[in-house]
Amino acid sequence: MDLVSVRTVRTPSHRDDLALAPGEQPLAGGTWLYSEEQPDTTGLVDLTGLGWPDAERTPDGLRLGATCTLAALLRLTPEPDWRAWPLVDRCVNALLASFKVWNAATVGGNVATALPAGAVTALLVTLDATAVVWTTDGGERRVPVAELVTGPRTTTLAPGEVVRAFDVPIAALRQETGYRRVSLSPHGRTGTLVTARWSSTDRDTDTGAGTAPGTGTGTGTDPGFVLVVTGGVPRPLVLRWDTVPTAAAVDAVLAGHDDWYDDPHGSPSWRRGVSRRFAAELVAEAGATGRSGNRSTGGAR
Repeated sequence: MDLVSVRTVRTPSHRDDLALAPGEQPLAGGTWLYSEEQPDTTGLVDLTGLGWPDAERTPDGLRLGATCTLAALLRLTPEPDWRAWPLVDRCVNALLASFKVWNAATVGGNVATALPAGAVTALLVTLDATAVVWTTDGGERRVPVAELVTGPRTTTLAPGEVVRAFDVPIAALRQETGYRRVSLSPHGRTGTLVTARWSSTDRDTDTGAGTAPGTGTGTGTDPGFVLVVTGGVPRPLVLRWDTVPTAAAVDAVLAGHDDWYDDPHGSPSWRRGVSRRFAAELVAEAGATGRSGNRSTGGAR
């Protein structure tokens, strides 16, 4: 779609030139930006000229540049012990986009657009990723991706702030992951996407209540079991247990959760129902892949 209100396009090569003027929007892949009218946008600032690397290995894990395209993400070669890596392919394919979109759409754009069906958001939340945000004063702040997205098309980004990168911890990359997705039609938008990550080592039984169910959004330290619901909820729902819980314990939390997304791609009651079924399947999958030790009956934390 033509953006008829845009009068300027600039490509900064240094951070000093990045400051966004009123009416300017950052541009990376542009796959969403050009998909509908943007009447308040008068200028575009192309982030690709800043030369951010797609990916960098760090002592703590993996840093993904915000301008890394989905195609570049899929081309990355994981380390041999990154058992979570199959989740990358699954989440990118959940977008049901053509290779042309994959070659343009970016990791940062998918997260910053903050659509409930943003599958890259699901991926990064499941892997406990932290967003590195460039602030308008020349500094930066770090925020868990689970806390960056606050609702449909809303984030904690202040005017003028830009997502620079996402840091994925090595501990999460080395854990097992699971994935379930459904839509109302074979090639429709995600109705709900349920992902999980679990420790590959046995832990003691969790008998404490921990944080209130449904409120866990930050990162954890070697959690026994993390369940993430996206697509079916307005913002990522993150639940944590110290060890693989019983299906009944997980179902009790999801049955009591009352904030489900409602749009033409699925009703709240349907989304709750399929999410509960998927959660039970992922608990069973976690138990079948080496987590057959003590099961938790405690609450989510």
